[in-house]
Amino acid sequence: MRHYEAMYIVDADTSDEAYDTVIEKYKKVVTDGGGEVSEAGKWEKGRRPLAYEIKHDNKKKREGLYILMQFTSESKVPKELDRIFRINDEIIRHIIVRQNDSEE
Repeated sequence: MRHYEAMYIVDADTSDEAYDTVIEKYKKVVTDGGGEVSEAGKWEKGRRPLAYEIKHDNKKKREGLYILMQFTSESKVPKELDRIFRINDEIIRHIIVRQNDSEE
């Protein structure tokens, strides 16, 4: 099992109920793949301006809500998570990074 960190950006206009649903949806992808989520929630800086305007759903987005998720899993889970992030319209941008196992 390897340690991973996923950060994804959703529209800043997302309601709190939808925000919680989004987090649970992607946690479920990890747990269904046999992984374990150690932490998932709004990044400490939360709502932030984007470095540049991003056209999303035919609108120009200037802010986003950053969500950070840390998990452990086999290598197939981040690949599936990346695939799902790419095809989902609620995600503006995302990145999944494998953490160094020696940092523990």
